[in-house]
Amino acid sequence: MIWRLAIGRLTDATPSPVPTSNISDDLVTPGVWGFVITALIMIAVILLIIDMVRRLRRLNYRAEIRQRLEDERAAASTPPPTA
Repeated sequence: MIWRLAIGRLTDATPSPVPTSNISDDLVTPGVWGFVITALIMIAVILLIIDMVRRLRRLNYRAEIRQRLEDERAAASTPPPTA
């Protein structure tokens, strides 16, 4: 009988307290300034990525042209095969 009372007390539904807030929503949300700063950071990152891709592409083109010139020099310096 004591066990039934103990289990009954443990399984009874107790109401949980409802949280109340005295803090204004304006103090905890980023607002317009948060959006503006985030947008500016995003635009700056996109511009940096575009610039990096442009520089890497230019670097690859230069390496390709350098390799072609070296291949042409090597082809011009070797004597033609004789039959």
